[in-house]
Amino acid sequence: MERIIHEIRADLDRRIAAAADRLTDRTLAEDPAYAALLGRAELRERIHHNLRQAVDGLVRSVRGLPVDLADARATGVLRAEQGLPLTSLLRTYRHGGRLLWQALTEAVTAHDSSGLPRLLPAAAVLWDVLDQLTDAVAEAYRHTEAARSARDRERRAALLDALLDGTGAARGLVSEAAAQLGLAERGRFAVVVLVPGSGAGSGAEPKAGPGGPRVLWRIRADGETGLVDLGGHPLDSVRELLAPLGARAGVSPVVETPTALARARWLAGLALRTAAGSTAPRTALLDEALPAALVAAQGELADRLRQVVLGPVLALPGEDCRVLLSTLGTWLACRGSTTHAAQRLFCHRNTVSNRLRRLEQLTGRTLADPAQVVELALAHAAVLQSGHA
Repeated sequence: MERIIHEIRADLDRRIAAAADRLTDRTLAEDPAYAALLGRAELRERIHHNLRQAVDGLVRSVRGLPVDLADARATGVLRAEQGLPLTSLLRTYRHGGRLLWQALTEAVTAHDSSGLPRLLPAAAVLWDVLDQLTDAVAEAYRHTEAARSARDRERRAALLDALLDGTGAARGLVSEAAAQLGLAERGRFAVVVLVPGSGAGSGAEPKAGPGGPRVLWRIRADGETGLVDLGGHPLDSVRELLAPLGARAGVSPVVETPTALARARWLAGLALRTAAGSTAPRTALLDEALPAALVAAQGELADRLRQVVLGPVLALPGEDCRVLLSTLGTWLACRGSTTHAAQRLFCHRNTVSNRLRRLEQLTGRTLADPAQVVELALAHAAVLQSGHA
């Protein structure tokens, strides 16, 4: 077999050159990805080189030597880095294999048609060589693409950190980070903060529906943060986005520039803390929980408020304390309606009234005074956020 290839080598080289011309024209005509990446001369040179490499691989295999796959691997790496789709690359390799076999059979026939049967065993060898070359180029491509994707994810995470942590402003990187992430210089943005392990990091990351707001997620050990590009969508649409997670979340107010995202993240964290006392999944919008957020923002004062206003209640035995705090929280949620609070607590209205009178006696506050009701409401929020409720 090696002797036949040696005898027809000059003619085979001419036919391979013609095949390279045909495959180049076909590729440029049928594959926009190649056409956008390479000019005709460069593509034709690469195809011609690959065909010759396949012939050399055939000769080496006939001699019992391993096929040299270094060039195929280098091609896979290069095309992955250039962003050429793998399907385009493999399609050209397959077409080249068929054209090479055609050139080989035509060259043998032209040299000595009676020698064609002796070429048939080479078919299996040639296709094995082509498979090795194709596998090598695909493996190198996938490995490079995975590494590039990892780099892209790391860069995206770093850019998000620069915006969400405020480090970008200090280093003058806000505009660059926003541009790289596809954010407008002015728009409508919000930040979402989830408790750790809520789902975005475990494969259940919430997805925006068709036409919904775009979300860029950042997963870290201290929690999961989403930068929401609202566009024309209302802020409340974030609730629908997060609903599948069934987890507590805090949402910042709308901000108009990427520079304001670091503050928005801090505000989203405050909103999340206002939902800390809730056992049910809840998405807390900061602007709907400003009094509780005020308490969350002033930890030392919140501790003092809790002790000064509700200290005598917190000193009660566990069940007594729980009942009074639950009654106060329900009464506040029912806008001061004893009747509605009784319905929620599944007890008589008089029972609620008796509990509230005891609360007044213990705290020295009266529920008839709006200012003192504010004190009790803020102190109750401080209790919830401390986890003592």
